[in-house]
Amino acid sequence: MAMKQPVADFLVVGAGVIGLATALELRRGGARVVVLEAGRVGRKASWAGGGLLFPLLPWDYPDTVTRLALYSLSLFPGWAEEWAAASGIDPECLESGLLLLPPYDEAKSLAWCRDRGIAAEPVSSRARAPGLADDGPGLWLPQVRQVRNPRLLQALRQSARHAGIEIIEQTPVTGWQTHGNRVAAALTATGALAAGKFVICAGAWSAALFSRLGAAPPITPVRGQMLLFKLEAGALSTMVVREQTYLIPRADGHLLAGSTLEHAGFDEAPTLAGRWDLLERAQALLPVLTEERLVNHWAGLRPGSPGNLPIIGPHPALSNLFINGGHFRYGVTMAPGSARLLASLALGQNCPLDPEPYRWRMAP
Repeated sequence: MAMKQPVADFLVVGAGVIGLATALELRRGGARVVVLEAGRVGRKASWAGGGLLFPLLPWDYPDTVTRLALYSLSLFPGWAEEWAAASGIDPECLESGLLLLPPYDEAKSLAWCRDRGIAAEPVSSRARAPGLADDGPGLWLPQVRQVRNPRLLQALRQSARHAGIEIIEQTPVTGWQTHGNRVAAALTATGALAAGKFVICAGAWSAALFSRLGAAPPITPVRGQMLLFKLEAGALSTMVVREQTYLIPRADGHLLAGSTLEHAGFDEAPTLAGRWDLLERAQALLPVLTEERLVNHWAGLRPGSPGNLPIIGPHPALSNLFINGGHFRYGVTMAPGSARLLASLALGQNCPLDPEPYRWRMAP
């Protein structure tokens, strides 16, 4: 296979929200960037998720996870607005608030929010969200946002093209060429693509790409199924969470209900069991969510990682290879912050937060 001349300073592998965000951040730093996607842009976990911009029960996570999430969330409104302006596509980054229903530790959650400057107050559930089955206590977080992630992906794709980033779809990486401690090129069915540096942002498929180079990061697929309902606009005005079940209302009356956590390998097919489980859980929260109002059902594969901690930074042995992956349920939430951290490391700039907790450390 003939070697081509370097196509860019960076070749980013993966065109989900993490890959596109990373490419745009590298381009902002002056780099020439090409994005390589095995399928279609943004059609995997980034598209399949709900777009709730906050960790579920964040007080139960390690600080290293919530630190990155909160940093990223501080960037999100301006970041989404920037790409909306660049693309002309509104991703609907809305401050719709989050109502948390029991069971939860009220004292622990209120203290966590207070210590981080996040508004939170105990409320009556139905007073905040009429129509809920539960009229008991709840915790109201009014500043929590959502984003319509398919539209965000469209905005990122258009912005990347306007910025001069080439996106190559339907082109899986089949192998690598290496020279010493460096990657020389990514191999594809249509030829070898050389670059100065490489960044793998392939979500649940990241480990498979690294395994062709030896050791692979501990990233595994975790299937999540979702339901989509159609209600009257305004039927539910806030997001609602109870344990691992959440409802996310869109401005036009569509409402997402999720999700499942399934270790099913790379099987992306939604199941009848998942459908009935989600339908039952959704109706238990909001009785109007009947099967007659159900309009779609799908599944996606999240990139699971130990402790839900992303891996962001250089390969331990290959000096020009980087990873931005393992975000599990929070790829959209963590996208702007993770992209900025990765770009800072790859471009040799000052990092916006301590990168050490997110580095890939191979087992001895």
